[in-house]
Amino acid sequence: MDQVIREATNQAPPLVGHHVVNSDAALSEAVLRHGSPEVLKSLDELGTLAGTEKARNHGMLANRFEPELHSYDRYGNRVDEVAFHPSWHWLMEHAVGFGLQAAPWVSDESHPHVRRAAGFLAWSQVESGHGCPISMTYAAIPALQADEVLAARWTPPLAATHYDPGTRPLAAKRAALAGMGMTEKQGGSDVRANRTEARPTGVEGDYTLHGHKWFTSAPMNDVFLVLAQAPGGLTCFLVPRCLPSGERNVFDIARLKDKLGNRSNASSELEFDGTLAQRLGDEGRGVRTIIEMVAATRLDCVIGSAALMRRAVAEASWHVAHRSAFGRVLADQPLMANVIADLAVESEAATALAMRLAAAVDDRDDAHEAALRRIALPLAKFWVCKRTPAQVAEALECLGGNGYTEESGMPLLFRESPLNSIWEGSGNVNALDVLRALSREPEVLEAWITEVGAAHGADPRLDRAVEQTLTLLGDSGALEVSARQLAGSMAACLQGSLLVRFAPPEVADAFCATRLDSRYHGTFGTLPASLGESAMRTIIERTTPTVD
Repeated sequence: MDQVIREATNQAPPLVGHHVVNSDAALSEAVLRHGSPEVLKSLDELGTLAGTEKARNHGMLANRFEPELHSYDRYGNRVDEVAFHPSWHWLMEHAVGFGLQAAPWVSDESHPHVRRAAGFLAWSQVESGHGCPISMTYAAIPALQADEVLAARWTPPLAATHYDPGTRPLAAKRAALAGMGMTEKQGGSDVRANRTEARPTGVEGDYTLHGHKWFTSAPMNDVFLVLAQAPGGLTCFLVPRCLPSGERNVFDIARLKDKLGNRSNASSELEFDGTLAQRLGDEGRGVRTIIEMVAATRLDCVIGSAALMRRAVAEASWHVAHRSAFGRVLADQPLMANVIADLAVESEAATALAMRLAAAVDDRDDAHEAALRRIALPLAKFWVCKRTPAQVAEALECLGGNGYTEESGMPLLFRESPLNSIWEGSGNVNALDVLRALSREPEVLEAWITEVGAAHGADPRLDRAVEQTLTLLGDSGALEVSARQLAGSMAACLQGSLLVRFAPPEVADAFCATRLDSRYHGTFGTLPASLGESAMRTIIERTTPTVD
């Protein structure tokens, strides 16, 4: 056979060998803006490892070899164990080791949540599924504050930077991971419709649970926060997988979900029948107990979606820089340059907003930051997560047929892209939560106005968009039906304010000319020609990874 037939030419090399943090200008600038040079330096090991071929391969293998449920052992004993591929454990070991779970809550270093957010954004680009147990462990700590005794018992192992899998009592473990069991099949996001019953045992704070949970991810974790109906109403409970005696708690895994994506991560249906639980917070205050937990997981949905966007545009920009068609490198062709620049603008806007919200967590005692978190988290969760599938799909298309093959890694990103818009409240739930916050907490609107107002006068398009958004707020009769439009407008204005103040002029101009313009078509590659080739080139250079 002619050797030329089997020779591969004009193919982009794999994107490996780059520093995932330092090669992302938007991310590294945000770390410096909200953190410090020391924080950025502390991410060096993570950023280097995330860009290696080894990490890329582990991410692919963890999804190719999916978790398996073993309900019984060989002797017929009920065990309810989930077996994972070694690549899953490799990913988890490093995520925990880098302190991406609950470590920031006990850290005495400066800007721990900014550091953790940047690390989570970078490491999630390796593989998204294992981010679920990491995120739930991070989010459990605020909820645990409802009970000083339980918080003192569980916070240290949840914050420990050791990965110690296996069903054993807490005293026999170096570290622990947390999960959540909130939704049920008859209610979904309407958790007040939950039917799982919590029966007091007669011991103060102890109950048994009887019922089911429809969607509980990472069922192999050590402890779970669960909502159930106690005599006093919907209440939050702490459910360990293993009791202090070493006996397994009643924690039956009915089955694992067969999901569109996120297949490395086990998501399950649980059945409780006499499951021992400890009350967390007062009876009837379950939703209030978990509210800060929901805020933390919503933040991670925004960060995770920003990570998907960044990985997608990095792959696309790398491909077009190394692939030629019709006599020219793809990156040098004006329309392709427009598409890549537009994808990069979307990614930068998502990263800027995600990191701003992480900085607000670092300043938890500040009234403005608290109000901003309350309003900006649901609107960012709505907007950024909604934008992700279209952005990832367009990036996939930049690779042509190569992007449609599993080996490219792009289908994995695409299947993952709708998930964060669904978890922790779908689009409607978050848009309506924005309305709820505006109606009950007037300080949140003031926080939003203050934040976007920091860029007032810098760009007339942003000023106009803010005015139009406030006009939407004035139409009280149409607020509910227009909740999505309002949430999207408020989020875009926040992104515009951040980019106008902190991004290069080319990026801010491109964003304001499209996302804040009434003539925006919603598709990528529609940056106005008036931006100029030089501006698009600047944007692309900021987003294309460099390999050492």
